[in-house]
Amino acid sequence: MIQLPPQLQILLAYEPVDFRQGIDRLAALCRYKLDHDPFSGTLFLFRNRRATAIKLLVYDGQGFWLCLKRFSRGRLTWWPQATGAPLHPLAAHELSVLLMNGHPELARFQEPWRRLPADVYTSSLTPPAALAPQPHTPTATTLSDHAPPPARF
Repeated sequence: MIQLPPQLQILLAYEPVDFRQGIDRLAALCRYKLDHDPFSGTLFLFRNRRATAIKLLVYDGQGFWLCLKRFSRGRLTWWPQATGAPLHPLAAHELSVLLMNGHPELARFQEPWRRLPADVYTSSLTPPAALAPQPHTPTATTLSDHAPPPARF
């Protein structure tokens, strides 16, 4: 099972690629033709010319993953039209729909209430107001002020 966290940056290449290409050729394509760092942790998504298969390329910090999905029947029902840029951003939930050969633009998704940070390893999900230092007001404290609250079961 492929896990797609909402924070994952996903970039779809508009142009089809030769699926005889392996990790090294696709990583070079990302760097030189698509102008993106293949070691960034971004998931790159490619399709073949006949639109019968999808390849995913991602670097996880230790090595590259190259995943291939070939559809048993039919072709991709959706692939965006080129807009002049070489890449099209996708959200994780849109990629999940696309991997099942669905149409991400027709799927109805709830709008996010609050966007998650792009880097979950250095960012906190705590709201910024809660992270602001609280002003210190000197008060008399007793030992019971520092005791943990009683457990509730």
